[in-house]
Amino acid sequence: MSTIPQSVIVAPSGPFRGELEVAGDKSISHRIAMLAGLASGTSTISNFLQSEDCVNTLRAMEALGARSYFDEDGLLHVQGTGGNLMEPAGALNVGNSGTTIRLLSGILAGQPGTFEITGDDSLCTRPMGRIKDPLERMGAKVEVTGERGTAPIRITGGKLKGIDYLLPIASAQVKSCVLLAGLFAEGVTSITEPVPTRDHTERVFKMLDLPLTVNGSQISLKGFGGEGPRLKARSFAVPGDFSSAAYWMVAAAARKGSDVTIRNVGLNPRRMALIDVLKRAGAQVDVRLDSSSIDGEPVGEVHVLGGKLKAVAVKGAEIANLIDELLLVAVLGCLADGVTRIENAAELRVKESDRIATAVANMRLMGVEVEEFPDGMAIKGPAVLKPTGALRTYGDHRNAMAMSVLASYAREQTVINNVSCVDTSYPNFWSDFKSLGGNVE
Repeated sequence: MSTIPQSVIVAPSGPFRGELEVAGDKSISHRIAMLAGLASGTSTISNFLQSEDCVNTLRAMEALGARSYFDEDGLLHVQGTGGNLMEPAGALNVGNSGTTIRLLSGILAGQPGTFEITGDDSLCTRPMGRIKDPLERMGAKVEVTGERGTAPIRITGGKLKGIDYLLPIASAQVKSCVLLAGLFAEGVTSITEPVPTRDHTERVFKMLDLPLTVNGSQISLKGFGGEGPRLKARSFAVPGDFSSAAYWMVAAAARKGSDVTIRNVGLNPRRMALIDVLKRAGAQVDVRLDSSSIDGEPVGEVHVLGGKLKAVAVKGAEIANLIDELLLVAVLGCLADGVTRIENAAELRVKESDRIATAVANMRLMGVEVEEFPDGMAIKGPAVLKPTGALRTYGDHRNAMAMSVLASYAREQTVINNVSCVDTSYPNFWSDFKSLGGNVE
């Protein structure tokens, strides 16, 4: 992983130009690492994201008996456990990764023994009751030991039964947690989503020939009982991360003269809501889908030309598949003509930071006129961006990167403190920023 500074100075930048490939998809890297750790034999994974979050997943699987290493070409090798996980000596510390703690809880719910999972201060403020309920319905004992229903989590697993579960909130992490537990349950586990969410887990299950069916909003999985599935090692490839590519789309979209192409990026339909938002805002965006896919995930390239943008509204069903890019929608609102509104996004309050409050605070420091709501915000643009103080990331990687993109449009230098959190998901962010024309020290 790269060495990330504690603070940066972003200076006014000209047009963003060039082509690049972003590193592997974070969500897919997590899932493949866990399933490879359950398999028999040694799997090889290309383009695995070597970020803190994903490395913490590997370390957790190693504590449960798997082994892994990167070779000199960056290829990840995972020697699996054959489904025979061992009880670790102590608590599994997954750092800042909400994906790891929620998905791994599903796997551990099906294992005999007691396991504890914890993380950093930020992770231990995020809600975990949303996985406690379905896992206990399936037969596990789940103790959420943090204040207000947060981590650490203590799980006593084994002897699960399939359930019919209506997701109370649209959450790909909760859905995936229940599906992973369902692998170790007797009978069929069925999940009904209120709105469609990311389907990376379903795609990798189908790729592995696991007995999963999708019928509209219902996903059903026939479990394997306490022994779990007999997975065999294989090779995997991870497409480029759309959420990482999104920063460069927005960096280019509102800047006349910009011309950016991101190649070999994942184009899962449930991850591309930002493309629709950009087009509604009047951005010049061309998506070219490759004829082949990477392990069940569609891939291709996105080409963005800079120009003038108009305000948009985002709300309702599109929020679930835009959740990681909503801060970038806020950035677009600062640059577009009119009032951009983000609604029905209260989930932003329980991410690595309260992303509504922190984004509003930073935008106001940049001179933006913005109104805060319980579930979103309204941003008046185009704003004259003149920082009146140093921006804070609040330890949130997406805050750090989104505010850096916004700062590149400012009329003066902008100081952004505590940017080491970027290593959580995008270790190469600063080098990619510079390679496309961003001015950062």
